[in-house]
Amino acid sequence: MVKKKAPSRGRHIPQRTCVACRKVEAKGTLVRLVRTLEGVQVDPKGKMPGRGAYLHANPECWARGLGGGLQKALATELEAEEKARLQAFLAQVEAEGA
Repeated sequence: MVKKKAPSRGRHIPQRTCVACRKVEAKGTLVRLVRTLEGVQVDPKGKMPGRGAYLHANPECWARGLGGGLQKALATELEAEEKARLQAFLAQVEAEGA
């Protein structure tokens, strides 16, 4: 008797939640931010060590996230220079997408 192979379910796609709008999306569609010793940084490859949080790459989510959701998720206070650096990153992403 020959055993039949079970049908494959397809590749697993990790899901993450945006800390601003709380929508669950595929990990690759969100931007990871990570708390490091140097402060909060964008993690483009999603591999940096440290506490991470995710945001959609749109201005509404970044405004809500920088307003408080990101600080709570990362358990840290964002300094003015960190906020400015993160907003500059969003502006760069928007310029590339346009």
